[in-house]
Amino acid sequence: MTTLLPETARSVDAAVARAQATGQVPSISLGVVRDGELVHVATAGGAASPQDARPGPDTRYRIGSISKTMTATLVLQLRDEGRLALDDLLYRHLPGTPVGGVTLRQLLGHAAGLQREPEGKWWERHEGDDIDALLAGLTPDKVAFPPHRTYHYSNLAYGLLGAVLRRVTGEDWTTLLTKRLFDPLGMRATTYDAVEPFARGYVVHPWSSTLREEPRTDTGAMAPAGQLWSTVADLAHWAAFLAAPRPEVLAADTLAEMCAPVIISDLEAWTSGHGLGLELYRVGERVYVGHGGSMPGYVACLAVHRRSRTGVVGFANAYSFRQGSIGALGREVLTDVLDREPELPAPWRPAGAPPPPLAPLTGRWWWMGIEHDLAWDEPAGELVLSQLRAGAPKATRFTPEGTDRWRGRGGPNDGEVLTVRRDEHGVPVALEIATFIYTRHPDRLGP
Repeated sequence: MTTLLPETARSVDAAVARAQATGQVPSISLGVVRDGELVHVATAGGAASPQDARPGPDTRYRIGSISKTMTATLVLQLRDEGRLALDDLLYRHLPGTPVGGVTLRQLLGHAAGLQREPEGKWWERHEGDDIDALLAGLTPDKVAFPPHRTYHYSNLAYGLLGAVLRRVTGEDWTTLLTKRLFDPLGMRATTYDAVEPFARGYVVHPWSSTLREEPRTDTGAMAPAGQLWSTVADLAHWAAFLAAPRPEVLAADTLAEMCAPVIISDLEAWTSGHGLGLELYRVGERVYVGHGGSMPGYVACLAVHRRSRTGVVGFANAYSFRQGSIGALGREVLTDVLDREPELPAPWRPAGAPPPPLAPLTGRWWWMGIEHDLAWDEPAGELVLSQLRAGAPKATRFTPEGTDRWRGRGGPNDGEVLTVRRDEHGVPVALEIATFIYTRHPDRLGP
């Protein structure tokens, strides 16, 4: 079983303790996930009332908008099954809606320009309406900005996505979640309503530090935007899934698509953006995916570094921190773990010689005076083209598509075709990639 080093665990514990004390929140529960396992749980604070659960890995908190990441995954599952397309206009699935000119992709990425909330009082401690009432309350002016002009976070967008899921499948959101996500991933403690043991949610009075318990409302048609409850132990399964998806739930390429930016939400510094249901955070030279969450009385965080399969999930049972935030704490802890325990490179292992037809392709090639190396990766069955200079871009790997034809994967030639040119004797004399000609000599322009 994977574990954190003792000094790393102490650093995580200290960060959580500081955040609870300076943030002045009743309790925090935070977990670190590595290689699919919950490897450490840090808690601070305690039960604020006799009915309150003490923080621990099995204590439920509201996860708020982390629910959106699950709604988005359901949409992508249906896309992969051919039951909808991301560029479908909304009115294809919800005929007659006055905001039907936006696409599902724009709704998923908060790029549709929809206003933040629907009409009514659902956020302010009131029960939510049903889908029919949600749709009936829509008017053309709910599109506050031209679609894709700017990032504008919208809970309403996810309420509408929930309505699309119901229209396409004929099943309600909770049934879809249980059948398609929670049962396959073993998430038995992630629920629609509060189930004991759970932490009561509070607003902390700014002057007296007294607590006011918040009601635990059913958000109705807006549930796909933020209804769910979960535990550190259970949400760790979701973090592990985002790091390395199980193909029977979602294809790896589809999850990678969800992690690609739909829109940048911080145009000045490019430190944050939004993919298809996932928030993107740049911290130094790393990019994390995940989401924040808040509901009256609760805040939550989810941040995952996919390459190292490391993540953090965390909750607090107060609506805000006096100093800092649950999201900042989660990213701080994730960065600390990665800095203290960086991922190790895969061990080098000797390989067999390339197959005879491929051996003449390996070695040095030149383009525009830049030296390249073409190597054979025997375990992967791929050719690997690398620039041999400081600051070079990532290598491109090529998979075979036919005789002397290879398709790029990753790097600057991702998706491009490498074609081998041979002379009359069958000797390779040039490589062509997207009309760029690579030769064996730096001063030769072509074969």
